[in-house]
Amino acid sequence: MERLTRAELQARNRARVLTAAHDEFTERGFRDAKVDAIADRAGLTRGAVYSNFPGKRALYFSVLADLAEREAEPDGMRRSSPASGETHDAEAMGADTAREALGAFARAWVSRLPLATDGPARLGMDLMPEVLADQRIRQPFAQLMKLNAIVLGLALERLDGHAHARRVRVAETALTTLHGASQMADAAPGFVEPFDIVTACAALADLDLGDRWDPPHLPFVPRARPAREPWSPPLAVDAVRGEPVPLARDGVVAVLGLHRLEAVEEAVRAMPPGGEVTAVLVTGDVGELGPLARLTLADLRACLRQVLPAPAWPRLRVVHDDEGAVAAAAGVTAVSDGTEAAVLVRSGRVVARADGYGACHAAASAEL
Repeated sequence: MERLTRAELQARNRARVLTAAHDEFTERGFRDAKVDAIADRAGLTRGAVYSNFPGKRALYFSVLADLAEREAEPDGMRRSSPASGETHDAEAMGADTAREALGAFARAWVSRLPLATDGPARLGMDLMPEVLADQRIRQPFAQLMKLNAIVLGLALERLDGHAHARRVRVAETALTTLHGASQMADAAPGFVEPFDIVTACAALADLDLGDRWDPPHLPFVPRARPAREPWSPPLAVDAVRGEPVPLARDGVVAVLGLHRLEAVEEAVRAMPPGGEVTAVLVTGDVGELGPLARLTLADLRACLRQVLPAPAWPRLRVVHDDEGAVAAAAGVTAVSDGTEAAVLVRSGRVVARADGYGACHAAASAEL
């Protein structure tokens, strides 16, 4: 028998724990699931479970994140409508306007919700209660939702060709509506017709919410510091598109803790046309908040891939950097949930860098 390395053994045990936890959470729900029962299902000790996951909630977030990421992959892109039973090839669908995109995005979202006639509860129904239970979870979750709204809003802007019309508040309202629909589907199945939610979200595109981009602090942000440093980023994957990130291209790489994610919009708005912006997500709690970030972005990607034609994808990429490799390449060696740092890359070199509040805007607007 081939002898496994320590890393291979740990990876195998982690996979066994995730499979066992999925079965336990599915059968018993998060509240009644027991770590000892998960260990028994996996054929491991309780200590082996905790050596891979810091707690039951971290394990729950990891199970949901793995499921969401598999759903967002291209080979899982055929979806069935719960009302009609029709199956659509998501890769062939593409919206031409913001209204069509919001309707299609909502349709993809509600297609995953339980119906009144469904049996067991949805595996993810305990996610929101767990977020609500702990302020340490709520703050990063709020910022992850801000990031999702920025990505969706930027896509809506590109579809309608409004270079100066911000659509992030429309995206925030749509995501609020859809998350509310998810909660009602769990608490009161059959209460609302799912495609009424689709119609309502599509109609949001026609609302004027007075959305303007003019953060009052930007004129007072210190300028980026000139630099002349080599830029050798590691390989990374875009959590929004699910494909490799071209980190070597000219643009801004923003290293952001999970409490500062909305700051990336400052780089996007200040970046000259054609420049790339990449948000590199870091956290001081990789075990619990890392999978929460993966879950939130994968849920967005699963719906976006059914909606957006290639030209409508926003000029923003997102990288999960749990190991800190991209952050280290950018010169950020110590990270926390409050981290905000950014570098400007040109012709394969870091030519400017900024740290602290306003770093994203400073790097993107640097005049060199």
